Amino acid sequence: MTVSASQTTLDLEPSVKSKTILNLGASAKPGDKNHWGELQAAGRALAIAEAALKFDGLSILITETAREASAQSRALAFFSAEQYFPILNFPDWETLPYDIFSPHQDIVSARLQTLSNLPNAQHALLIVPLPTLMHRLAPTDFIASRTFSYQVGELLDRDELQQQLSRAGYNRVETVYEHGEYAFRGSLIDIYPMGAKQPFRIDLLDDEIESLRLFDSESQRTSENVSEIELLPAREFPLDKQACNQFLNNWHTHFDKDPAKCPVYRDIKDGIAPQGIEYYLSLFFDQTATLFDYLPEKVQLFSHVGIEDASLAFWQDTNARYAEYGVDPTRPILSPRELFLGVEEVFEQIKKLPRTEIDRQPAKAGAGSINFNLRAVPDVAVNSKLSNPLSSLQEFIQGFDGRVLFCAESAGRREVLAGFLKKIDIVATEVDNWQGFINSSNRFSVTTYPIDQGLYSPDQGICLITEGELFGQQVMQRRRRSKASESPDHIFKSLAELQHGAPVVHTDHGVGRFQGLVTLEVDKSVQEFLMLVYANDAKLYVPVSSLHLISRFGGGDQSMAPLHKLGTDKWTKAKEKAAKQIRDTAAELLDIYARRAARKGFACDNNEEDYRKFSGEFPFEETADQLEAIDAVRRDLLSPQPMDRLVCGDVGFGKTEVAMRAAFTAVSSSKQVVILVPTTLLAHQHLQNFRDRFANWPIKVEELSRFRTAQEQEQVIADTENGKVDILISTHKLLHAKIDFERLGLLIIDEEHRFGVRQKDKIKSMRSSVDILTMTATPIPRTLNLSMHAVRDLSIIATPPARRLSVKTFIRQREDRITREAILREILRGGQVYFLHNDVKNIQRTADELAALVPEARINIAHGQMRERQLEQVMSDFYHQRFNVLVCTTIIETGIDIPSANTILIERADKFGLAQLHQLRGRVGRSHHQAYAYLLTPPPKTMTSDAQKRLEAISAADHLGSGFTLATNDLEIRGAGELLGEEQSGHIQAIGFTLYLEMLERAVNAIKNGKQTELGSPLDQGIEVNLHLPALIPDDYLPDVNMRLTLYKRLANCQTERDLYELQVEMIDRFGLLPEPAKTLFELAKLRQMGERLGLIKIEAGPNGGRLKFSASTPVEPMTIIEMVQKRLGTFRLQNNDQLSFTTEMETAEERVDKLTYILEQLMPEESDS
Repeated sequence: MTVSASQTTLDLEPSVKSKTILNLGASAKPGDKNHWGELQAAGRALAIAEAALKFDGLSILITETAREASAQSRALAFFSAEQYFPILNFPDWETLPYDIFSPHQDIVSARLQTLSNLPNAQHALLIVPLPTLMHRLAPTDFIASRTFSYQVGELLDRDELQQQLSRAGYNRVETVYEHGEYAFRGSLIDIYPMGAKQPFRIDLLDDEIESLRLFDSESQRTSENVSEIELLPAREFPLDKQACNQFLNNWHTHFDKDPAKCPVYRDIKDGIAPQGIEYYLSLFFDQTATLFDYLPEKVQLFSHVGIEDASLAFWQDTNARYAEYGVDPTRPILSPRELFLGVEEVFEQIKKLPRTEIDRQPAKAGAGSINFNLRAVPDVAVNSKLSNPLSSLQEFIQGFDGRVLFCAESAGRREVLAGFLKKIDIVATEVDNWQGFINSSNRFSVTTYPIDQGLYSPDQGICLITEGELFGQQVMQRRRRSKASESPDHIFKSLAELQHGAPVVHTDHGVGRFQGLVTLEVDKSVQEFLMLVYANDAKLYVPVSSLHLISRFGGGDQSMAPLHKLGTDKWTKAKEKAAKQIRDTAAELLDIYARRAARKGFACDNNEEDYRKFSGEFPFEETADQLEAIDAVRRDLLSPQPMDRLVCGDVGFGKTEVAMRAAFTAVSSSKQVVILVPTTLLAHQHLQNFRDRFANWPIKVEELSRFRTAQEQEQVIADTENGKVDILISTHKLLHAKIDFERLGLLIIDEEHRFGVRQKDKIKSMRSSVDILTMTATPIPRTLNLSMHAVRDLSIIATPPARRLSVKTFIRQREDRITREAILREILRGGQVYFLHNDVKNIQRTADELAALVPEARINIAHGQMRERQLEQVMSDFYHQRFNVLVCTTIIETGIDIPSANTILIERADKFGLAQLHQLRGRVGRSHHQAYAYLLTPPPKTMTSDAQKRLEAISAADHLGSGFTLATNDLEIRGAGELLGEEQSGHIQAIGFTLYLEMLERAVNAIKNGKQTELGSPLDQGIEVNLHLPALIPDDYLPDVNMRLTLYKRLANCQTERDLYELQVEMIDRFGLLPEPAKTLFELAKLRQMGERLGLIKIEAGPNGGRLKFSASTPVEPMTIIEMVQKRLGTFRLQNNDQLSFTTEMETAEERVDKLTYILEQLMPEESDS
């Protein structure tokens, strides 16, 4: 059958010809209502896409729910690919009516962008869920009057801009990370406009805009120049003085409650926008508008059948919530009519527009009715139990003589699909998109796109079969990742986290309390100091150049930290005692280290070409930390020493890709790889992922788990022993099975914190020469301790993929109302919920109670005592959104990624450990929706203090990438435990965790170099450089104290001139040109680096001369110094055998730096040519 039916050609742009396959008839006129029937599966999207592409105005699609809107959005993008045709989404707030939450900034940003584009939209499509359409909005002139733009070369008044931004609702912050924020720093202004993909940095020269640049909100570094910037308002309501007054006046006319008792009223009076203020929108304006008021002149409307029911349900729900919430005298609420359009009002507006109703069922005959006979694809699912699994597909194709397009979700899946089709002699040609298929004449084609449903059109002789329809039970991963670059501030969290009164350790004086930064004048030059307070209120001022002497007091409870007296020997004794024990630990550590270093393992081959090709198939951009981890692992594999590396990355930050590249490197060197995972579910998910990723390579991946029958398992073991299996994924079953690997080269342990110490030691003993790669989000204290001591190498992935929001965490007492709220909020935005109940005995009862509490939910249960097939089926159904609440045990802790599950409720959260709570919380928030975690607890009196501490720690660490911070916290709550053996190290508590590590490292290095460790010797004091010049980061250049501290610490840690240069470039980029004192600070750092190489203790210089003080271990040749003194007697002279002083005029800073640099270069010993 050929494609004959009404093939229309439509000119969109001269270069693009769009072919259509449906005869759509005449479009509706204003006030008319057409009926299109028999549009099943993706047929609805195809008909709308073709009609919208022909229409030169704005087409609107109204769906019943937010979930339906996002599914249709994907399908419409598929059918209109390659054509200039914007699809606008008007997202739902994702909150419930009268909620006490505000929508996330990114949602508000997308809504404002759409509202500003709508009035002039031509040849575009708007998708909106009906409940969202019922919301009243700000008047149409609100956005227009508060939108302004700037161009390069324009004059800009800073004060006026600041007023404009605060009028538009932007927040002033120190550092810009999110939509709706701005920061002023000298001549630089950072703004993240609503609706923009990236924030902008404006660089001023006096009052003129010299440049406009985009920058990365993660690293704060600029990327490219642009010529203009458009600023939309930051909220959907105004917050300027006039609007606040109008709000307060309207409040009085609406409510007779005492405003002094209403927090919302008080907040607005103070100019603050409280959470949930959106549901008081109409109080800000004389009158509100609706989405209909924003539409352009030329519009056509499509609606799904059933929107009437959806509007009625939403209206009833809103009224029920009004009745339920309208009783709180401190938070009076507006009636539904003032915030939403009633059902009859919405349909009155809809009826004015030309409307086409889209139905799956046949339309009744009559004017404007068309039946398209676009059906769902018949059942062609693969049935692996049959001898020919593809028999139903084969039968369908034999009875259908039209053209077929297969659609896979990813390139890897496309290869798997092509392999399957070859078995029944189908060779499919690859096409780019739907349009490519329509324009071609191939009988079978294949393309890549994540579309959920296909379609079957007997009349047109066309069939679209999606992967989901073939492999229904398979769970696909849809991950999106983009580059979030390294933010070096992660590294020095320890100092930035210092709050006033926090305990800190000074290596010479012991534990004091931090009291902030102060500026003092010393030697006529201004310097910045950290102020520490000790016992009896004694103050100690530490210059910022000596920051390396200060560390945070980790270890146990902060409130239990000691407070030392200055000038007593108590601290020295504590240090000595710890040092004795440290020396023994160091010797033992080194013994392990030496044994490992002496073992020769296997060096993998460097198949550069293949590896580059394999890396190129990764569909997302790697984050900077991820790349670093990948490179470190590859370096380890290519070296002959056995690898033992721990990769610590938060849940969902891309550790799996690190493992895949490591596996590829090992397999391409003809080695076998074993991946150990703690649960059957995870093994199964890894199997899918690895097969997908290695689809284009001749590599065999198998699994050993409960999902395989005994016979299949024996076959896999036999194949592994014969070397036929390249990558084996297994649960800890492998540890008990006797498998004689032919050529095992790499062992990867995923979710390491789930294995017991015994199991780990067994893994170790398996092969002493095997490379081991361990991956985890929250390393167990002991592992972390070993890594921190460099017995194992550690890579941290701390940057989240872009567009991931951190999980909002609440600790609440268990209460029906909170549970119902949380579940409803998620279901109504089309999402899914985990309800964690860790007791299999009464899990069914809990599910029944939830069903009674939230009748709207579709509920199922999952736990570890279910049969494998049943469990797999439940998880697969949950992934495919066949139900929306999963009541489960901790089995989901390492389960499948489900991007649409964004709320988790954890019952009896006080019974879980930190690592477990973090893992569980990481199950949600895997997409760009705001995710919520509710930790439900019994009354506080019944919880232990440790449990309360754990819950506080997890709710405090709700930023992304907090897994690692939590593990070090856990290390401090629990103590590091036996680092190597049985002995508890109580010394950590006495001297603080960071100092303990530093001393241990020194002891290790000393023993390594064959020196005796001086127990009493002070730690490396560093070198003192004093040029009698102000050297600091002025607070008018950078007002944020923690940011200054972090930069001082980073400056102190710069090892080379290159590091200094990089830091300088970054500071100029982020904060503007360096003022003189900051320049001097960098010059001092350069001199310090030179002085360290020369073994100096002190460098001093003033207007008339200066001196250098040498340490006992200086590498400078005595002859060099003597020659300098003899040649220039008037200038140089020796003092006290360890000092070289010089006299010369040096008035300016520049002269002092140049002169000192010259002298230090003279002293540098010549590099010997060895």
